Formats: sequence, C-alpha cells, structure tokens
Amino acid sequence: MTYIELIEKALGKTTQKELLPLQLGDVEHTFADVSDLIRDVGYQPQTTIEEGIARFVAWYKHFYHIKF
Repeated sequence: MTYIELIEKALGKTTQKELLPLQLGDVEHTFADVSDLIRDVGYQPQTTIEEGIARFVAWYKHFYHIKF
C-alpha cells in the first residue's frame, strides 16, 4: 500500500482500490538488504523510496507526454 500511496501523492490523485485476497504467487512480505552490495562494491543507495517514486512518476509523465 505504501507504493500505491506514494504514486497517488506524486500524481496528485487517489485511486479506487479493490482489495482482493492474496493470489497464487503473491509475496506477502519482502525485506530488501543491500549490505552485501555495500560491503562488496562500496555503493550505498542514497535515494529514499519517497523521492525515487516521485522522480520516476515525473520522468514517466514527461517521457510519455502525459498530463493529469
């Protein structure tokens, strides 16, 4: 739901959601761990999920000439 809320915020719109039970293949919980990446190559991401989604939505709208 966090991703949906962030996309809505970036678009300035809300959506009508139809929540369904988990479907076959749905993943209930995930946990990103970049500690190996940091250790092995010294790269540590600096972009928050909030900033990243806002920037992606802005790029997408510009690239596809979409106006909301």
